[in-house]
Amino acid sequence: MRIGFIGLGSMGAGMAGNLVKGGHEVTVWNRSPGAARPLAEQGARVAESATAAASGVEVLHSMLANDAAVRDVFLDGGVLDALPKGAVHVNHATISIALARELVEAHERRGLGYVSAPVFGRPAVAAAGGLNVVAAGKPDALATVQPLLALLGAKVWPMGDDPIRASIVKIGGNFLIGTAIESMAEASALTRAHGVSAREFLEVMGGSLFSSPVYTIYGGLIAEEKYTPAGFKMSLGFKDIGLARSAAEAERVPMPFASVLHDTLLDAIGAGDGDLDWAGLARVAAARAHLKD
Repeated sequence: MRIGFIGLGSMGAGMAGNLVKGGHEVTVWNRSPGAARPLAEQGARVAESATAAASGVEVLHSMLANDAAVRDVFLDGGVLDALPKGAVHVNHATISIALARELVEAHERRGLGYVSAPVFGRPAVAAAGGLNVVAAGKPDALATVQPLLALLGAKVWPMGDDPIRASIVKIGGNFLIGTAIESMAEASALTRAHGVSAREFLEVMGGSLFSSPVYTIYGGLIAEEKYTPAGFKMSLGFKDIGLARSAAEAERVPMPFASVLHDTLLDAIGAGDGDLDWAGLARVAAARAHLKD
């Protein structure tokens, strides 16, 4: 299948690589050209522009950082107009509900398929093809891309015909991850103040009551104080909590914990820690408790 892939960051590079390994004809593009070189070595073609990556493909995947990047490339940059009629765009980015609705309408006007397929997993999981993919879109579009999503994820979670459903599941899921990290951060600060290290405490929790990927992965990072290289930056977490707050406000859904996360992440970013992994929320909790690193 002729595939384009736009956005080769820490997640997108591994995802595009798995499509190449799957035997597909993949053309890639990234704002920073250097990110495309490893894909070229694997057999991908490198496009000179985003519109060139979209030209002549059957399916176009994208993994961009935020609303501004998606809007700039797809709506303002002409990529949707470059796609052949009938092609399917698979958007893996975590975006606002407002932009998601705008994208649905923009694709329909142009006779293009649109599948919202955000993913759960960190960069190493993406490279291994082990992501959890939440996918929603019209049945014919989903049928076209299903074999490709299977190359990207250990499991594909279908969420129906409306792409908005996949977007809100991703936003809600990232909110849950953030609250889990904040809870571990505060609880480990509490135990540290009474002489029990974060490692000791979180090993007990991760091995008993909270034996799940989020608690074991992020608990391990907190225990080791390993916040670089970031699998998911504080700045991205701040963006995603903002998406949750906006979606909640639109439907009058109170989310008090979202406000707590907003302020804590803002505290971290203000202290210059925006590029740390968001497991670094533990640093904020420790500083508030006047604990030494």
